[in-house]
Amino acid sequence: MKDKISVLISEEEIQNRLKELGAEISRDYAGKSLHMICILKGGVFFMTDLSKHVDPEVPVTMDFMAVSSYGTGVRSSSGIVRIVKDLDQPIEGRDVLVVEDIIDSGNTLSYLLKVLGERKPASLKLCTLLDKPSRREVDVHVDYVGFEIEDKFVLGYGLDYDQIYRNLPYVGVKEG
Repeated sequence: MKDKISVLISEEEIQNRLKELGAEISRDYAGKSLHMICILKGGVFFMTDLSKHVDPEVPVTMDFMAVSSYGTGVRSSSGIVRIVKDLDQPIEGRDVLVVEDIIDSGNTLSYLLKVLGERKPASLKLCTLLDKPSRREVDVHVDYVGFEIEDKFVLGYGLDYDQIYRNLPYVGVKEG
């Protein structure tokens, strides 16, 4: 498939922002251990790259969750959230940072943060690569934002279009 894709956020811009986010997270978690929870599949690229920019003085552990609220289209979520893959380890008493690729309506993250909060972490924060506040249906507090973007369907750097284009090193927009 040969789609025309324009670059919205370059690889260099992403890497520069990751350094800034890593420094901010390192300051905020100084003297603590950080448990990062990646929301699969789109968050994998972001979390692994971000974790490389967290100071080694901040011990980092990782776990993964898969949730589903999107159908096969390119628009908004269905509003129904399912946990497809749950955590492997308990989070009670841990400082948790949920790492997501994109926040759109807020429905999925609102539900997920409620579920995780009931598991009694010491702290629970949210980090996203991309934030689309204009699409927000549910108020979700985002502690760390990579980039705020307009309401466009984006792909690359973990984000997909029917499971393809995740491996692009930049965030792009499919034209046409």
